[in-house]
Amino acid sequence: MLGPVILAASRSDRMRRLVSAAPVTKPVVDRFIPGETVDQIVPIIRELTDQGLELTMDVVGEDITTPAQAEAARDAYLELIDRLKPLELGTRAEMSVKLSMFGQALEGGHELALANVRPLVEAAAEIGTTVTLDAEDHTTLDSMFAIHEELRKDFPQTGCVIQAYLFRTEADARRLADSGSRVRLVKGAYKEPAEVAYQQRHEIDKAYVRILRTLMEGEGYPMIGSHDPRLISIGQELARTAGRKLDEYEFQMLYGIRSDEHLRLAAEGHRMRVYTAYGTDWYGYFMRRLAEKPANLRFFARSMVSKG
Repeated sequence: MLGPVILAASRSDRMRRLVSAAPVTKPVVDRFIPGETVDQIVPIIRELTDQGLELTMDVVGEDITTPAQAEAARDAYLELIDRLKPLELGTRAEMSVKLSMFGQALEGGHELALANVRPLVEAAAEIGTTVTLDAEDHTTLDSMFAIHEELRKDFPQTGCVIQAYLFRTEADARRLADSGSRVRLVKGAYKEPAEVAYQQRHEIDKAYVRILRTLMEGEGYPMIGSHDPRLISIGQELARTAGRKLDEYEFQMLYGIRSDEHLRLAAEGHRMRVYTAYGTDWYGYFMRRLAEKPANLRFFARSMVSKG
């Protein structure tokens, strides 16, 4: 399987230098990451929302080694919120954050991440939108869920992400569904050991369906994070069976992947949210996109051959 190899490469400084220096890299990266600055991303936000799409914005960057870097990440999101305010999009443009960017892995990281993310959640609420806490590797999840629970005391609209390939997720889904949370369900994109996660695609897909059924039958707001046509169809059927209206759940897909499907779902009346990343520290995000789906890797390889 190429996925684990690519994920290992995402942590290699040597591979980072090689990929970043390749002439073909930038035009390929632009497919997934449409800008490096907030000035570049605002026109993208306008373009997508004018097409009837919604967004969740991610300022990329994961190698946080100092509290000052964590504060800089917080400030980058606050700048984004400041630029979103005059657009008056409300929840049509929310934010996704990785707590590792806010210092979660540093000494005293749980408290530091909570202290850094709270101002962001407060500022988002002031302009009528919200924040979703992304899931990272399994060792970080207890901290993420605790921060999610703490934030929801004052900001119940705060969302979180769960990953179908982890054994623990079915129990997490039942708890979150009962609490009325906003929950994005994804398959999972980190290399996890067999002791904690399903390793085979068919096992992950079956778990995804079981978990999605729990979310649809619960009291929360399910967010279906998948590009898989079969899972999208199953999600629609589970929503109908659960008696959910079109505004009581949503689909989420990555910017640059199956863009025609984004527009098709929106045209059918579904809430369709595009996960849109921007920033200069794009390498880790880009490599995970390649690892998640062989078609993405083939796209990159073809581009290298045609441009080389």
